[in-house]
Amino acid sequence: MKRRNFLKSTAALLPFAIGGFPIRVFGRNPIFESLAPLTDCPDRVLVLIQLVGGNTVIPLDHYGNYQQARSAIAVPQAQVLKLTNETGIHPKLTQLQNLYTGGKLAVLQSVGYDTPNFSHFRSTDIWLTGSDYDKYVSTGWMGRYLQGEFPGFPVGYPNTAMPHPLAIQVGSIISPALEGAAANMGMAFSNPLTYYNIVKDSTGNPPQTPAGAYTDYVRDVGVQVENFATPVKDAAAKVTIKSGKWPTVNQNTLADQMKIVAQLIAGGLKTRVYIVTLGGFDTHTNQNNDASGTSKNYSHPQLLGFINTAIDAFQDELKLQSVEDRVVGMTFSEFGRRIFANSGTDHGAAAPLFVFGTNVNPGIYGPNPVIPASVTTNDNIPMHYDFRSVYASLLKDWFCADEQKIRDVLFKDFQIIPFIKGSTGAVEPTTAERAQVSIESVYPNPFVTGTTVKVRTLPGAASTLSLFDFLGREVRTAPINGAWADVRSISFDVEGLPTGNYYLRLASGNLVATKAVNVVR
Repeated sequence: MKRRNFLKSTAALLPFAIGGFPIRVFGRNPIFESLAPLTDCPDRVLVLIQLVGGNTVIPLDHYGNYQQARSAIAVPQAQVLKLTNETGIHPKLTQLQNLYTGGKLAVLQSVGYDTPNFSHFRSTDIWLTGSDYDKYVSTGWMGRYLQGEFPGFPVGYPNTAMPHPLAIQVGSIISPALEGAAANMGMAFSNPLTYYNIVKDSTGNPPQTPAGAYTDYVRDVGVQVENFATPVKDAAAKVTIKSGKWPTVNQNTLADQMKIVAQLIAGGLKTRVYIVTLGGFDTHTNQNNDASGTSKNYSHPQLLGFINTAIDAFQDELKLQSVEDRVVGMTFSEFGRRIFANSGTDHGAAAPLFVFGTNVNPGIYGPNPVIPASVTTNDNIPMHYDFRSVYASLLKDWFCADEQKIRDVLFKDFQIIPFIKGSTGAVEPTTAERAQVSIESVYPNPFVTGTTVKVRTLPGAASTLSLFDFLGREVRTAPINGAWADVRSISFDVEGLPTGNYYLRLASGNLVATKAVNVVR
């Protein structure tokens, strides 16, 4: 067995639990290690909430098409919680609406990637490694970020500069985002007895064999885990929970996890990243959006209620503990849901993300998605933001990473979305500014073999017109040359494409416009 494969299979569970949840420590993850010496942003914390599917944002300006496509599960228009005149959220998200009006919530529309994969396993792998859809990468995007920052780690850690774990996951999943080039950076042990025997064994030095080398390494890791465990337990013990918003009935596992995170942050840990999870959103059936959420068959509104309660209590606890300015949180999932629905929805392409905290630039980022007047079971929401733009924005604006490091992590440059206060990215365009880039007309539409597209682009900006099918695959592209801003006509060939719904995506500078089209035979 290769050392790398051995280490992947022997991740160590931290030998204690808080509030009934096992705590996993990622002490050897170089992405998190490099965050410690960042003098510009030394005290910032990122909380990642991993969900499994589920759309929550409702396009009020396209409500008719939305309701027609989802007649069995659509939220009644009168029950939608308005964020703006064009955009609302599910009625179970009352406290997120309050965060939005209080300037602490950003909604990122239609986040995804080119040619999405609808397998849970593969799409999760793409999101956590930060790879292209057709690339298989063995390291996580976080691991790559810091590999060059702390060569030789874990030797010498913990130390006085960083006595605490760099990342903690509440629960039992070790994220592939933490995978480094040499080993899995997560540490986990199956139970305290096994942990004790490995660390405290006094039978002497192991034999000079491959198995002996592995045993020696595991002992070293075990000692390191013990050193990290003590300050985590001490931090949890010194904090008294203050918020009265935490649910008293033990059914909201997300709230239970986030309560622990708030406790550890308030307890003074220097840990930079926390990961919590909530499953159950993969509702292919019985996805009714009854606002009461009283029916046991309607899991979707109940889950949204869990998110609503957990984030609200978390923010309240941080405020009462006087640490809320240190923390930004974000929800994400490996994919969204299809546009069309009967009693539920299938795996889909792009989905909305929520980013919350006192240091968030509130607002709706990106236009409402395109919803055709008629849809099929295969049709998807078109992507507006690449998910790696979200990663790049967090690394640059929250953790203060420089541009070269971000490029090394994500393999190429991505747009910075200005959802963090003081962002270095371009200001999110207004409705009037978005109109500078537009698909003015498509004629004919529907079309058989080709059509003429009239577009408006930013002067001097690199621009591309692409055609995507409603599985999210790019099937045609046409670079646009010339520094002009007036309307121009572009001939677009679709010879050989099957009948169906498609969408055109015009990208010019940092602006994007989309338009639904239809190919017929």
